Amino acid sequence: MYAKMLIKSELEVVTGLHIGGSSAYFAIGALDSPVIIDMTTKRPIIPGSSLKGKLRTLLVRSIEKDITELPEQPDDDKDFVKRLFGSSSNAKNFKSRLQFADAFVTNADEFKEIGLTEIKFENTINRKNGSAKPRQIERINPGVRFEVNITYDLVKEEELMEDMKNLSTAMKLLQLDYLGGHGTRGSGRVSFKNFDITAYEDRDCIISKYLNEIYKYFRDVEDYELLSTKAKI
Repeated sequence: MYAKMLIKSELEVVTGLHIGGSSAYFAIGALDSPVIIDMTTKRPIIPGSSLKGKLRTLLVRSIEKDITELPEQPDDDKDFVKRLFGSSSNAKNFKSRLQFADAFVTNADEFKEIGLTEIKFENTINRKNGSAKPRQIERINPGVRFEVNITYDLVKEEELMEDMKNLSTAMKLLQLDYLGGHGTRGSGRVSFKNFDITAYEDRDCIISKYLNEIYKYFRDVEDYELLSTKAKI
């Protein structure tokens, strides 16, 4: 049994998003913390590794009874997490069923006048002497949208719906948390919209058989609101 499924969606920035790039070659007086960009277009990107890592962490947190005793290493995660996100443990190797592509801006034309990013000025205050240490942080503007592409490898039919439930749960949790840096200060709130799911090489029609149920999971993701009191997992 083998098939692939492409899960496409739009990720919309709700509050300024910062996923850091290198500032090694910036001139003195320039940005302290720029966002990571695609060098061919000079536009911001969301690395697949950033999205994958955050979703995995949130899923692990959601299933552990004691959050102070989270697994220290990904190889220590529960098997249903490792089969989704991968593990290189010598004892039992798990090839990741999910592959995350880098996400690129889809609505750049809407930001021709104001630009895709903003500069946020922050200060760190020394509590003893009151001195300030200013810094400049680049953030992607609210309303910028990225195309998210996640590929899923079907391995076992009996695990398909559990895998989809766990992925959709992690995506719902991300909408109640944050992506990138400075999230405790308001940055990094995002929202997933417009899911589209396509099966490939599904010769036995297994994915096709469950497609309506799979869509229900991701419509639940779309219905989640930022910090909504009615949101339940």
